[in-house]
Amino acid sequence: MAEQDWLTKDFYGVLGVSKGADDKEISKAFRKLSRKYHPDLNPGDKKAEEKYKEISEAYDVLSNKDTRQKYDAIRSFGAGGARFTGGTGTAGGYEDMLGAMFGNMGARGGAGFAGMNFGGINLDDLMAQAGAYGGHGAAGAADFGGQPRRRANANPFAAQPEPVRGEDRSAKVTLSLRKAVEGATISLKVAGSSFKAKIPAGVRDGQTIRIPGKGKSGQYGGKNGDLLVKVSVKADDTFSMQGIDLVRSVPVTVAEAALGTTITVKDFNGNDVRAKIPAGSTTGTQVRVKKAGVKTSKVHGDLVLRLEVQLPEKLSLAQKKAIKAMDEAFGDFRTEIENKRAER
Repeated sequence: MAEQDWLTKDFYGVLGVSKGADDKEISKAFRKLSRKYHPDLNPGDKKAEEKYKEISEAYDVLSNKDTRQKYDAIRSFGAGGARFTGGTGTAGGYEDMLGAMFGNMGARGGAGFAGMNFGGINLDDLMAQAGAYGGHGAAGAADFGGQPRRRANANPFAAQPEPVRGEDRSAKVTLSLRKAVEGATISLKVAGSSFKAKIPAGVRDGQTIRIPGKGKSGQYGGKNGDLLVKVSVKADDTFSMQGIDLVRSVPVTVAEAALGTTITVKDFNGNDVRAKIPAGSTTGTQVRVKKAGVKTSKVHGDLVLRLEVQLPEKLSLAQKKAIKAMDEAFGDFRTEIENKRAER
């Protein structure tokens, strides 16, 4: 912004501070308004965008000691109601204005303004704005007292708004049981960005995995949000997960359940493992095979065998006779079972 435009700009009013506000008050007011009107926080809002430009211009000037001093001097001149006749600067022309602003240095009595420094104020632009160059305006004011015209340099913010962390994003992924058990590297595409993410071993159905830094971008130097990935695990025909344990059903005969035995079964990776079935087992009895379940960096789960005592769908005559003889041999035990069924 050129300095001559400052005559019509009330930067203190734009920031909502008094003329005597200190640097801390000015910075605080800017941060508050910036958080409200910043374009990133108001996408597509043209009014907010213009307002943000306005408060940024005000802060650029008032946050710098030199530009604020020049601004106050120019505004004081404008408030004083000075008038110019143009031409030679007589009859209340720019000499009187300069004398009022700078203690009568310069135009009346001496060497003029060549080479003199008035706090860095761009007198050329100021005079062009006021019409002090015989109606030539800015174009006719290419040189005043031998000094070339200048524009005020832009100043970087002396203080930035407080960092704002980016919002989290959400995504969903469906895994096979094997990938859930062993862990997997998956490809994701979120908000137009593609990347790979590592899912740890032992992730459970319905669990949410947090991937740091893959959410929405932070503002003012704040950290990015995270990506929250909700995992669904497909059902498997043989195995299921119970925490860090793997579970499968295993059929056993009546004799194996009743008398106890050692059986061989396949684990999750298809390897043979041996399990001891205790005597007196029934359907639902669980037998553990240590460290044959989910393996993570910290723990190693078990393989849990759920026994299912089974009989043939059709019994032969010999089988029927054998079971009847066994039932009679149980005697009191059979009576005990009958009494339990009769209880409420």
